[in-house]
Amino acid sequence: MTTTASPDGTPEPQPDNDGTPAEPTGQHADGDTPPPPPDPAPASPQPSTNGRGRPDESFEALVSDALGVDPEASRRKKLRWLLVKATLGLLGVLGAVLVAYLMIKPSAIRENDTNTGIDAAKTPFTVSVRPEEGEPPTWAMVLDRKLTADEARKLTTGDPGSAFSYLRELGGRPLVYASVMEHAPERYVRHTRDGRLELTDSFKMTVLSTRSSAVVIDGWKTTDITCHKSTTQTVVAMPPQGGAAYQGIRLHLPPRADEPVLTDDAEGQGESYFGTHYIEVGGGQPSGGLRVEAIAPPGQACEWGIKVHYNDSYQKGDWLQLKDAKGKPLRILTESVPADLQQKWVFGSVAWTPCHKNPKGPLCELV
Repeated sequence: MTTTASPDGTPEPQPDNDGTPAEPTGQHADGDTPPPPPDPAPASPQPSTNGRGRPDESFEALVSDALGVDPEASRRKKLRWLLVKATLGLLGVLGAVLVAYLMIKPSAIRENDTNTGIDAAKTPFTVSVRPEEGEPPTWAMVLDRKLTADEARKLTTGDPGSAFSYLRELGGRPLVYASVMEHAPERYVRHTRDGRLELTDSFKMTVLSTRSSAVVIDGWKTTDITCHKSTTQTVVAMPPQGGAAYQGIRLHLPPRADEPVLTDDAEGQGESYFGTHYIEVGGGQPSGGLRVEAIAPPGQACEWGIKVHYNDSYQKGDWLQLKDAKGKPLRILTESVPADLQQKWVFGSVAWTPCHKNPKGPLCELV
């Protein structure tokens, strides 16, 4: 197709060889600018092979994303990154374990120091004292009054086996015949100078400790002894038929040399108890104890206290005054039988004998 110029200079289309006129490019025949063609329709998403309308994310692509590696990188590079990351993770775990291991000893030391301080701050031990329970094999009951005729009749005509409990009901206080010290040194012969057997106020002393480390009691002192005349007027006694030794310790008031002494029927009887023995508590042994025979001067009643020496695992040693459950200094009452009694009865291996009426009766010299 050819064009010719119009008189005003506008080119005019000329028919092609086939005679059909052609329109100039970009214009309609009427000279207006044609509208732009409509936007092409958006391409519909191609369905993925997983049927969820999004491109597949292969495992390899996910691994690459997790490792921070270009998905287009070679498998060797990806494997190298994987090994590096795994090594770093393993080193991190091993480092944490190593740090925890290295901290075990300092932590254990701090914990032990704390526990040691708590243990050392505890009271080293506590002591309780109580009279012996039950009826001893041989005994003497003391009363601060005379028995009435009716009480004496009931006592001497009743069952001898009930005498101990009956006298306790009347207000009697039991004393016990002291252990026989046949193997003791001369100062601990069986009889006293006046020929009578010694009567004791015996009690059990129990030592308790909550410490986790051991505490050892290795010394003893009597303290603050105060005595007065006994108020006893009547004694009813069942003297021993033979001698017997009891495990424990004995002391007089005031104490004799080396007292308290061992009363066991064994080697060392009559020797200083704390010279060869000690009481150990704490450290898995929460309690310990002793049977104590205390002997007051004739015709006296005494109150006294106890101070003991202890050593512990923290290289601390001291004298400690024993206290009662109320936190006051422990006071122990010990009494003996006076010579000027109003009534004195003996029985047991003999029939009931009123020694106040028959001083030379059998067994009367044993009271």
